Amino acid sequence: MLSKSQIKLITRLKQKKHRITDGFFVAEGIKVINELLDSSLELYHLFTLEPFKSHTEKQTLITEAELKKISFLTTPNKALAVFKIPSQKNTQLQGLIVALDSIRDPGNLGTIIRLCDWFGIKELVCSKETVDCYNPKVVQATMGSITRVNINYLDLNTFLTEAETPIFGAFMDGKNVYKSELPKEGIIIMGNEANGISKAIEQQVTKHIAIPRFGDLQATESLNVATATAILLSEFRRK
Repeated sequence: MLSKSQIKLITRLKQKKHRITDGFFVAEGIKVINELLDSSLELYHLFTLEPFKSHTEKQTLITEAELKKISFLTTPNKALAVFKIPSQKNTQLQGLIVALDSIRDPGNLGTIIRLCDWFGIKELVCSKETVDCYNPKVVQATMGSITRVNINYLDLNTFLTEAETPIFGAFMDGKNVYKSELPKEGIIIMGNEANGISKAIEQQVTKHIAIPRFGDLQATESLNVATATAILLSEFRRK
């Protein structure tokens, strides 16, 4: 049975300021929760319609009505877990690194985290204006990949200034990525959904790259940032 204090704690975690002060985040759904349970993340408590075989001392069986009270999903998915937010680890400046300049959509960030996991990108650097990776919608979209990618929020301008590696930026008028020489190491910057890479960050870019349009009318304004990230990472890995 859910207590009032448990309901209050969970509903608070929908907001970033409370996730920061409380040090917890929420994950929903059997698959996502199992992925997180198999990682190094520390489980605070699990609320479920059906008992999990493990972590029995940290789980509470609840009803569907109770799950609806605490779920952030339109259609609750059998279980909700609260995990402790891990300490931030320093970014390792090796291999390919993805940097995000003010990505605001939770679905985009979650998908990019999943793409990093798929393409073996171990480090993801986010500007402080980028949506919180522990936002419930982001966690859901990562499908567990959040546990396998090191994510740091920092002053992106300072980070790039101090980096001693090629810095690639995605621009509409950049060099055709399919005709570019792409290294095994470097930083790939992806910009804001509406405005692209900011002027301040653009000054740090050493190589402008673009995904060319092949449509006859050339009418499509731009690609979704997560889609563009997938194409660029695929091309970097292919080369």
